[in-house]
Amino acid sequence: MANYSVESIRTVALVGHGDSGKTSLAEALLHASGTLANPGSLERGDTVCDFDPLEREYRHSLASALAHCSHAGAEINLIDTPGYPDFIGQSIAALAAVETALVVVNAQNGIELTTRRMMALAAERGLCRLLVVNKIDAERVDLPGLLASLRDAFGKEVLPLNLPAENGSRVVDCFFNPDGEADFSSVADAHQALVDQVVEVDEELMARYLEQGEIAPEALHEPFERALREGHLIPLCFTSARTGAGVTELLDILARLAPNPTEGNPPLLLKGEGADARAFRARPDPEAHVLAHVFKVVIDPFVGKLGIFRVHQGTLVRDMQLFVGEGRKPFKLGHLLRLQGKRHEEVTRLVPGDFGALTKVDEVEFGSVLHDSHDEDQIHLKPLDFPEPMQGLAIEARRRGDEQRIAEVLARLQAEDPCVRLDYQASTQETVLRGMGELHLRYLLDRISGTYKLEVETRPPRVPYREAPMRGAEGHSRHKKQTGGAGQFGEVFLRLEPLPRGSGFQFADEVKGGVIPSQFIPSVEKGVRSVLACGPLAGLPVEDVKITVHDGKHHPVDSKDIAFQAAGRKAMLDALRAAGEAVLEPIVDIEVTTPEANLGDITTDLIGRRGQVTGTESLSQGLALIHGQVPLAELDGYAGRLKAITAGQGAFSMVLSHYHPAPQDVQQKLAGAYKAVQEED
Repeated sequence: MANYSVESIRTVALVGHGDSGKTSLAEALLHASGTLANPGSLERGDTVCDFDPLEREYRHSLASALAHCSHAGAEINLIDTPGYPDFIGQSIAALAAVETALVVVNAQNGIELTTRRMMALAAERGLCRLLVVNKIDAERVDLPGLLASLRDAFGKEVLPLNLPAENGSRVVDCFFNPDGEADFSSVADAHQALVDQVVEVDEELMARYLEQGEIAPEALHEPFERALREGHLIPLCFTSARTGAGVTELLDILARLAPNPTEGNPPLLLKGEGADARAFRARPDPEAHVLAHVFKVVIDPFVGKLGIFRVHQGTLVRDMQLFVGEGRKPFKLGHLLRLQGKRHEEVTRLVPGDFGALTKVDEVEFGSVLHDSHDEDQIHLKPLDFPEPMQGLAIEARRRGDEQRIAEVLARLQAEDPCVRLDYQASTQETVLRGMGELHLRYLLDRISGTYKLEVETRPPRVPYREAPMRGAEGHSRHKKQTGGAGQFGEVFLRLEPLPRGSGFQFADEVKGGVIPSQFIPSVEKGVRSVLACGPLAGLPVEDVKITVHDGKHHPVDSKDIAFQAAGRKAMLDALRAAGEAVLEPIVDIEVTTPEANLGDITTDLIGRRGQVTGTESLSQGLALIHGQVPLAELDGYAGRLKAITAGQGAFSMVLSHYHPAPQDVQQKLAGAYKAVQEED
């Protein structure tokens, strides 16, 4: 393995919207650097980063992948990420492992949803941002208009480092050697704008520039890095991954101008837990204690668990002992791997800025911190802000006996993807697999059937309706059974009171004089609680009710637990029927991000779903945020509808707000369906 320094390392995440050409650009970079003799293509399915069979079938990236190359004395580590919003979790995780976010823009499509998200997320994490306009040789592109749009969206800090020339067949440098003619704009003017922007971060340099009128590019390296770190400069490059135009120039820019681990902003680490947690600054020093974090987990059915990590400080060597988080049991680093797509390369050492992988360490999870000293056992990555998975499918094994296996497979999928969630809804007795959208769920189901050879049944999850009493009532039951032998006797009087929404269930004992002996009160409560799971109106869980047992009778011989359970259950049913019940439906708080041009359409659609819009606010970059409340039952298929209205530019999140009585027709439908089932039984 080559012996390189920390200062020579560049870590770059290729992010951006789907179909912007990130994977093709990664392939072009590997080829231009001499790493690949011939670049692969998505059509042939032989690219380094899209190696999964499903990626080849779908023809776009579904998971992040690692690659690396060397150029002009720099060791460039790349993370190629998916661009479709359904797989944004992989991109967000990658941002925590790099110094530079290379945001790729399709020259034909312009600024898209993921472009905006990645620019904002990279800025929040203090990353250096580099915009790359790809496909500059495509038909019907308006590059001057796109440059203007990028500056409108992301600020005057967006300045071209190069410009396309000869109809996009090559690019001309605007920084180091500003000489030549571009297809549009002026190379000299672009150079002047770059220098003006960079010198603003250094007062001494600014004074020298004003005095001399020119600064050599070599003298601008340090202020250039500072401008990148502070977001004072967002360089823009033009490329065509298909023809190679601008690709070697992009490698030069990464090698000469992108920050190394000692120059970029430090990762957002914390030491301690809860309110006591304090920011911790990793030192990219090869001689320091080891500190690395796991930003990706892959669980292969044959190889096992693969933990992919970024080294922040210290040097990892084979056979050293490491700890995972606060774990006190060390493990031996038997194999130290570096990844080139699907290929695993055994190495002997990794230094700060390197990406590595380890296998078969069960304790490793997404976000785990690896270290070699107990002084670092309370250090963890600041939590990443992942979007909440909204789309769900109720899932179960098709064959009896596969229940345990499907639970294991679902747990693996959740461990690999921070935007996969599993919910067990006790009220509907369903396991719900949640993802970011229809494409995400389809991919997960394909993994289950293709990778794990497991057959499952799916259906839309049931809406978790509830029942609740409308008014107070009394309930009474006498359970008496005489069969010739030992009898059963128990009598219960109870009082039912409705509680405010969200209060749940309360039980109180106000029995006086021992008319129900104290040892039988838990049996009464058990009988009452047995009704809570299946109310008499529509067979739904009952909530927001207080039951007070205040009177009853017992028999010194025939009273026993089973008798008072039965009496408690029947008295509870009697009280609920007298109280009258209503079906409650869940209401969610919803936030919808949409282009301002679609604001009216989205608002109208929400109102048509029995929703209420509680407010709107303008965001940057031409976006708006809508706040509202909508019945959960009305959001079936909403992700697809939002995508259609906004041409894929919209996104939404929701959380449960409260329960509210459902419309009368909904209540009647649910009650009728429950009655029909009872009659069949």
